Amino acid sequence: MAGNGENGAWAVTARGFLEVACDESGSDGENLTGGNTDVFAHGSVRLPVDSAAAYVQEVRDRIRSPASEYKANHLLREKHRAVLEWLLAPAGPIHGNAQVHLIEKAYFVVDRAVDLLLGDGTEALGLYRAGRRDFGEELWREFLTAANQLLRVRNDGEPQEPVDVFFRTVQALRRADCRTDMAETLDRLAASRPSADSYRARLLDGPTLIPVLNPLLPAIVNTAALWSAGGRSVRLVHDRQNMLTPERIAWIEETARRAGVGFGGLRLVHSVLDPRVQLADFLAGIARKIASDELNGHGDPELTALLRPYVDPASIWGDERSWELLGRTRAQERSPVR
Repeated sequence: MAGNGENGAWAVTARGFLEVACDESGSDGENLTGGNTDVFAHGSVRLPVDSAAAYVQEVRDRIRSPASEYKANHLLREKHRAVLEWLLAPAGPIHGNAQVHLIEKAYFVVDRAVDLLLGDGTEALGLYRAGRRDFGEELWREFLTAANQLLRVRNDGEPQEPVDVFFRTVQALRRADCRTDMAETLDRLAASRPSADSYRARLLDGPTLIPVLNPLLPAIVNTAALWSAGGRSVRLVHDRQNMLTPERIAWIEETARRAGVGFGGLRLVHSVLDPRVQLADFLAGIARKIASDELNGHGDPELTALLRPYVDPASIWGDERSWELLGRTRAQERSPVR
């Protein structure tokens, strides 16, 4: 990745790992279809600490807000549009030195449900695009909500209720006259109740280490894979999160290494103490808003074009129209690590 930063001055640890700082935006826990946001974004930045501190200070000098801690919403205000464009521009401070992994939450739910129930997620994209196009908004929304409830760890109702509701919704999709080529996939889902029952039974036995619906953990693995793609060993510095327990960090490290990622581990810091993480937070929040606007059909063409070079080609995104604007060309795409 060509950058505008200090060539050769990247933060490299004593053991030779490239150090990349990360933060996220759009976390609603496991409520992916009814939360406050429809996009999750995981930003990452590779810069020396002193350079990052200078860029954060320049953002503050340009915006001149009295806030003690700056967030992405400061840059997203219309009156600070020039600062936002400066930050993302090809000649700006982070171009070539930052990336963002995007997750379209509704598609992530379908992808995880299909993977869990059918043994792989290869049919998820076709089902998602057919659903949005052919089943009607109301019925498709019912399916997304039911799939979300099926996969959630927490259930406040009867133990079997999420399973019952999900399979009733699958049957409704099968009955719908939608002229879709997804009939075989729906038939397979309708026959997958034993897998769903087994999954819910495991949840009743005790808490799961890796919640199926939490997008942060796979996003971190994919961020490590992105930065190590050239054969470089990478260590991530991440803002502190309750989700990132020692056990889950161990899972992230093992998953990355099994995928062939040169991963030197994950270190947690307070974002206010690391300006690189603050820049990653800016990027994640900005990217989430721009991508969400594009997903919902009211994107800003100039901002979308500025964001595009930062978007991880392995982002988990189902909507075809918005991805054509946000994502890389097919030749640049890579498969996400799952």
